[in-house]
Amino acid sequence: MPAIPESIASILREPYQLNPEQIECYQQNRFIKLKQVLDESTLGYFNDIITRQVDSMNKVTTTLAERSTYGKAFLQLFNLWRENESIKELVCSKRLAKIAADLMQVEGTRIYHDQALFKEPGGGFTPWHADQYYWPLETDKTITAWIPLQATPLEMGPLEFSAGSQVIVEGRELEISDESELLIQQRLRVTDFTHVVEPFDAGEISFHSGWVFHRAGANTTDQMRKVMTIIYMDRDMKLKAPENKNQELDWVTWCPGATIGEPIDTPLNPVVWETTRRS
Repeated sequence: MPAIPESIASILREPYQLNPEQIECYQQNRFIKLKQVLDESTLGYFNDIITRQVDSMNKVTTTLAERSTYGKAFLQLFNLWRENESIKELVCSKRLAKIAADLMQVEGTRIYHDQALFKEPGGGFTPWHADQYYWPLETDKTITAWIPLQATPLEMGPLEFSAGSQVIVEGRELEISDESELLIQQRLRVTDFTHVVEPFDAGEISFHSGWVFHRAGANTTDQMRKVMTIIYMDRDMKLKAPENKNQELDWVTWCPGATIGEPIDTPLNPVVWETTRRS
């Protein structure tokens, strides 16, 4: 496979400068949207590459009507960085990994895994949930880069956030389902957390922590809502004893060979950015 164009590679190497106010905003709300992280040509390049990779990996043959709420929400493909060298350049890029480290306030970041989330035309809503329910990770030093591969109006189902809701413990035990949509929505309704739902400009990326509650609306357009996500964790993240069957599966799938109580240092979890190398 040919190398990515140097003009795009140079953008992926270039730091994206955050100001103190943006870091403080993230620390309070546990999510932030950042404009112009990727330019038009870079976004178009990865839209094409990721779309072709998703098409080659997608095995879903059922219609939307035949699927569960979870199945209607999106087509979901994992660890594209292991399948495609061009996508690896994006997932492991210094530009995105440093943003993640700066927002989490850590000295380095590892990959947990990536996933493409393509919401089909007519695809359903994504229920309220917190991602870290699925992850056997010891601390909350986790962050997901949510990268729309096109401008995403409200009609396409962009990500929605309950700002600051990472402090709520109720609902953390729920997997993505009709139940999580109902119960978490009821809990959030009696709080004063701000519900943020906005369109995404082309090149705009959001970053959110593992415990902040979020959802996405249905895609009521006739176009695919294409999103690439990258889940980063603290370079020094340790594996915890799984608390549910999904965390057991994640251990085996995304950090095979890792040991409970020890840093997650496996070939599937490379360090992609750090301030200084450890001796």
